[in-house]
Amino acid sequence: MKHSGRARKAAFKMIFITLVLVVLVPIAGVLATVIGLSLLALFWILLAVWFAFALFTLYFFRDPNARVPAGGGLVVSPGHGKVDIIDTVTDPQFMGGECQRISMFLSVLNVHVQNAPVTGKVTYLKYTEGQFLNAMKTECATCNENVYIGFVSSDPANEKIGVKLIAGVLARRIIPYIEIGDILARGDRMSLIQFGSRVDVYLPHSAKIKVKLGDRVVGGESVLAAFE
Repeated sequence: MKHSGRARKAAFKMIFITLVLVVLVPIAGVLATVIGLSLLALFWILLAVWFAFALFTLYFFRDPNARVPAGGGLVVSPGHGKVDIIDTVTDPQFMGGECQRISMFLSVLNVHVQNAPVTGKVTYLKYTEGQFLNAMKTECATCNENVYIGFVSSDPANEKIGVKLIAGVLARRIIPYIEIGDILARGDRMSLIQFGSRVDVYLPHSAKIKVKLGDRVVGGESVLAAFE
């Protein structure tokens, strides 16, 4: 008879489809469990990475109190790092001519809060855009982004001390805490450079340098020079 058995075929088809759906339910459950376990494992991995990052960030942004040395006419290091340049340069920006320079490299492991080198008044503050070369390269002082802070000291009286904060390949932000006209005591916090960077100190020829190449200095504590 025409079309005989088609209804039965439709029934078997529906039964088969529903059976497939029923079988897929536990399979989907197993897949969901596997995916859930994978996501849970990934969550713990990400949490561990975040925790390590949080610890490093807290370590990087540490801000110890400086044990400022007593004595007159001292210039302390504004930065924590390693002295790798001691030379004579010409600085028309603030020093107004030839002066001595002490430059230090701050690695990513150093403290990156800077301290006032002398007691005195901030009379010069200039931000300059630039490149982000590796701060280990000495030429970065002339072409990298930087903030120049100029002090007129009160101890010793009326001496100019320049400090240039230089961004590096990782340091993309320099944050001065001070403004022109501020009076700072030797060792006071004055700025923050985020990640590896360089700090240059400019001194008049009357200052006697007390450090040598390779010395590791501590911001607000190590004596760079003295006026005698």
